[in-house]
Amino acid sequence: MKWLSYKFLYALRSSVHCVCAFLLISSLGAQANEADVLAPATIFIAGDSTAATYKNADHQGWGAMFGQFFSDKVNIDNRARGGRSTRTFINEGLWDDLLADVKANDVVIIQFGHNDASLINDERRARGTIGGISDDFVDIDNQLTGKQERVFSFGYYIRKMVSDVKAKGAKPVLMSLTVRNIWQGHRIERGSGQYGYWMYQLAWELDTPYIDLTNAVADELELLGSEATAALYPKDHTHYNDAGAELHARHIVAALKGLRPGLDKSYFSAQGQAVAAYDWSFVRLPVKAVKDRKSVFLVGDSTVRNGWGDGRDGQWGWGDFIADWLGNPPLNIVNRAVGGLSSRTFVTQGHWARALNMMNPGDIVLIQFGHNDAGALNDDSRARGTIRGIGHEQVVIDNLLTGKTETVHSYGWYLRKMIGEARARGMLPVICTPVPRKVWENDGQRIARATNSYPTWATLVARQAQVPLIDLHQYVASHYDSLGQEQVNALFADERTHTSLAGAKLTAEIVAQQLAPMLGIAVVDSLAEDIQGVK
Repeated sequence: MKWLSYKFLYALRSSVHCVCAFLLISSLGAQANEADVLAPATIFIAGDSTAATYKNADHQGWGAMFGQFFSDKVNIDNRARGGRSTRTFINEGLWDDLLADVKANDVVIIQFGHNDASLINDERRARGTIGGISDDFVDIDNQLTGKQERVFSFGYYIRKMVSDVKAKGAKPVLMSLTVRNIWQGHRIERGSGQYGYWMYQLAWELDTPYIDLTNAVADELELLGSEATAALYPKDHTHYNDAGAELHARHIVAALKGLRPGLDKSYFSAQGQAVAAYDWSFVRLPVKAVKDRKSVFLVGDSTVRNGWGDGRDGQWGWGDFIADWLGNPPLNIVNRAVGGLSSRTFVTQGHWARALNMMNPGDIVLIQFGHNDAGALNDDSRARGTIRGIGHEQVVIDNLLTGKTETVHSYGWYLRKMIGEARARGMLPVICTPVPRKVWENDGQRIARATNSYPTWATLVARQAQVPLIDLHQYVASHYDSLGQEQVNALFADERTHTSLAGAKLTAEIVAQQLAPMLGIAVVDSLAEDIQGVK
């Protein structure tokens, strides 16, 4: 499939972390082209039994509990219907009925997938769709309806829904699946099939908000454990009780608070206002494409994934092009880096835990931090700095940004934490030294190398922990030396830190050359000219 590079920015409302996200947006030069807030009269829900409302049943959908999080300023209209797929929701007229009531500025949450994996043609339901988001179709004599029918892909039906909602001047929101109570050891299933990933792909393609409900709920259920989770699913592994429905609804509310534009505080009830926002929905971080495949995760700052990963202001991170240099192998390349963060804030804001929880034994995680670790330890703007070095020093602060007491550690401590936790779960951590800035020395003949600083400390941590090291600081700087100032200038989109498309591709090639032997594959000779960024 051809990847589209457009990105649609959403940001967040409320909670302390909102301040962090606002500053991130400002620092990355975001243009406020969107309205400041959403102003729906109604929030509609289109989905299946996991969202539908039931009376006197042994299970409940999240949509039944959704309204309690909202004030009377907005109407919650749950049109989800049990047993439906995207195809049958449309073919039975349920979608047209919903659409007829949608007004400009309304919000329509769209969540399907559980039933789209059913048979395309049978006498009982005939509700399945072609897997994926292609333009494929198949003509059938429908055994259930007795009529001829052209059946399309999951992506085709979602595209229709999104297009229809936008044509009404309303806002579609795509969401991944609810979690099924299926466990392997201490890990719960994270989505049935690839429907969550296909929704993610479509969200990028269609400039539509995306809520990763699956991983958010799975994180909480794994903390509860299988026994407590089983109590939430009294009927079967798919359908939950009121408490399970409320848990799912709460995470959806948290994610909605992280969209840009978002809902004003007045739209939420007291219960809704008490829900902590997931402040990073607007960044729309990648999810795994095929959950059982080996994965390479990337964690880091804006030099790995800049802003929203869309090349805004011509700036790209090197993580956007790793898969292309590896020939797009049958691996998941999952770039979870977040601009503006240090090793400390990547951990304290929950990004490391979310990425770690998505990994499986045997996966590789590339770790690159340092550019933002030199910031202030405590201030009211970012509070992201770490103690210099790799020692065991720590300082207790009353964080001026979050209003909470926090113990701040050294740069090396946070790297060791990530290494240790990845190893404990059977993953291979790989330390990357931070890429160099465009600062010349020796009369412009040589890129300045940072000494007694983050590249050195990252190297020492890797050696002490006996994990692989990719010395990007040295590799990239040496390559810049060979090119000279004029050519290197074209590799940067700002004065000295963030690379252009060409610069990101160059750095990605260097990373891929070091990573490829660990994966047992080769690096391609060159990239196609039309490759524009992360999938």
